[in-house]
Amino acid sequence: MSRGYPCQSILPMMLPSYDPNDNETGMKILEDLTENVYQIQQRVLEEIMTRNAHTEYLMDFLNGHSDNELFKRKVPLVNYEDIRPYIEQIVNGDSSNIISAEPITELLTRYVDGLDEGKGMYLLFVKPENKTPSRLTARPVLTRYYNSSNFKNRPFNRFNVYNSADETILCSDSKQSMYCQLLCGLLQREEVLRVGAVFASAFLRAIKFLEDYWKELCSDIRTGHVSDWITDPSCRKVVSLILSKPNSGLAGLIEHECSSKSWEGIIKKLWPKTKYIEVIVTGSMAQYISTFEFYSGGLPLVSTMYASSECYFGINLKPLSKPSDVSYTLVPNMAYFEFLPVKKNHADATQDVECNGVCKENCMEEETEKEDVETVDLVDVKLGQYYELVVTTFTGN
Repeated sequence: MSRGYPCQSILPMMLPSYDPNDNETGMKILEDLTENVYQIQQRVLEEIMTRNAHTEYLMDFLNGHSDNELFKRKVPLVNYEDIRPYIEQIVNGDSSNIISAEPITELLTRYVDGLDEGKGMYLLFVKPENKTPSRLTARPVLTRYYNSSNFKNRPFNRFNVYNSADETILCSDSKQSMYCQLLCGLLQREEVLRVGAVFASAFLRAIKFLEDYWKELCSDIRTGHVSDWITDPSCRKVVSLILSKPNSGLAGLIEHECSSKSWEGIIKKLWPKTKYIEVIVTGSMAQYISTFEFYSGGLPLVSTMYASSECYFGINLKPLSKPSDVSYTLVPNMAYFEFLPVKKNHADATQDVECNGVCKENCMEEETEKEDVETVDLVDVKLGQYYELVVTTFTGN
């Protein structure tokens, strides 16, 4: 839920640049941010208001004023359906500052010791892009990121070295992309220290793909030749460089593991040095935890972040905790956060909520039946109370 206003922007003066390999400096920045939550949140809201006070949407409520308290009193809580008419105006070519002072150029659709010594087999994919009637690009947020210079020209981070070349990730053919990334992962199995995907469901799709194609993958490894149906020239070129010669020994080892009657623990068997699986297994992804436990061979499941297409919200400072114990630290300069109190309708909802699972339908009821709904600021949330997160970002919802 949002309060009238999507963006990946943050205030630069509140997050100084630093070397991503410098853990001590990174933790110091996080400590500074979380020790000054109220001041930072007020500055974030002030910046949002200064930038966007004269948009068509906010003018209807604030008449050009940019006062924080006035914003909280006058601007209503909204969801996507409430702002759909404004989005449709933009989709159909209205270039005025309807909901954002910034030009809208596209639409987004919705650690362990030793990790610096190896690679990560992260299965990342781009999705098809579409054009709106006004020729704006509409694509998933991750597709936008992977195609951006921020990803392609990312600074070296020894904790985040992928075993797959960018060309395999950016391949628009999802089948070829999956095949090439898995082939790279198997060829470099002794270097892989962590595996994962963004969402649990995506990684399990890769396991199903591996079940269907392991024989062909082994054939490629044994012959030193990439399958002929891999026709994307960039994919074929980079994978051929890794698959530089036949390796019958590796092919035989993979065949032995994959031909077993049971695939229990297959991830640990194929990638024996793997220390954990990095996937989001909270919220709706919690339904896949038991499946991961079967395939993982006892590897920890790590959920590192809390995010949406609008912005990043927070990070998990105890990444090796059990999925049922995962909590996230909200980073106060990413957006302006408010909390809408909710209450449980059913006593049996408690365990579902506390375990990061999916609540039964209607197990949580927003306290929006009252005429005057008051949100709670980040610094005023109470331990043990349930809330729905309300986000106001720098250039949109």
